[in-house]
Amino acid sequence: MLLTAGRLVRRLRRVPRIGWVTADPLTARRILNDPEHFSLLGEGGVGHLWAQVLGDWVYEIFDGPGHHQLRARTRDLFTDESARRLTDRVIGARLARAGAELRGGGTVDVADLARVLVGRIVADLLQLAVVDRDESYREIFATGEELASLALGTTASTRLGPETVARAKAIVSRLTANVADSWRSAPAETVLGRCRELGLERRQAEGLATLLMVAGTETAASAMARTVAILHDTGAQHRLRGNPELLPDAVREGLRVTTPAPLIGRAVSADVTVDGRWLRAGERVLMLTYTANNAAGGFDLDRGYQPDQRQLWFGAGRHLCLGAPLARAEISGLLRTLLETGRPWRIESRRYRRSVLIPSYASLPVRLA
Repeated sequence: MLLTAGRLVRRLRRVPRIGWVTADPLTARRILNDPEHFSLLGEGGVGHLWAQVLGDWVYEIFDGPGHHQLRARTRDLFTDESARRLTDRVIGARLARAGAELRGGGTVDVADLARVLVGRIVADLLQLAVVDRDESYREIFATGEELASLALGTTASTRLGPETVARAKAIVSRLTANVADSWRSAPAETVLGRCRELGLERRQAEGLATLLMVAGTETAASAMARTVAILHDTGAQHRLRGNPELLPDAVREGLRVTTPAPLIGRAVSADVTVDGRWLRAGERVLMLTYTANNAAGGFDLDRGYQPDQRQLWFGAGRHLCLGAPLARAEISGLLRTLLETGRPWRIESRRYRRSVLIPSYASLPVRLA
């Protein structure tokens, strides 16, 4: 309801029980690029939310003195090339199997496959010891999703109740059980191993792995399946099959239209004037990124780079999502698998998930036409 009503908000407006709201991409970018007046560590920011679960070290890593150091040291860890190598190593074989199933006349549930692929990435990220089968990775995905879903209902306040915090801490403890040991022994080609080689402290590596897992579970799986559906529904898959060089455009447009992180919150840390409005310290701002990104129109392979939106689906400024190249690589890998079958795909049926943090499909079975 808020994202739909946001079409009328555009610039900055105060909404009862929520705070300041904007659906304008330029206003959102100005706020996200202003760390002097806005923070994600106060009420309304994601740092405030996760510090209650992960501990006070989040304040240093998210927006404190350790944040710049962390980003500077991990800059080479998340590039388009390193993300491509990681996805090839971790999910390449599973994608190849899905492609073979389709070419053999079978049906592949793309929504389920996306969850399995993301589960594989999380298992590698956290160096989880699991049996190499789809069900293991579905369980990992479900656990990450359970953790992320604790943010449901925090639109009005990012303060969590004691029971929610205890439940979240138990999930984090279960997921990160192997991180401490793996940081010391993980191969150099893994994220934890690379963190060690880059000189990150164990706590920093744990924090980075946990936060990437939280931010990249539902969001990545949602964008993967929904982009496949959009290419089918718009008929753009036919043009893409004939012009595979348009794959980066398809990924960018898929991310713009779906905007898997539809809202971004910030706390006002110092009085400031934005768009003629006086925002006071202690207030909060909610940026309707889904609404802002979709103001440009529907999916269009010819739309090209939009300077207003840029990569707003990944945030902006010094908090632009570290895992953005990994998300692009995951989506690209799935689309490339479908394109390399040599035939267009058709959706057999679809079922939507309910009561979830990120809009997504429960099932999206496809087969070749």
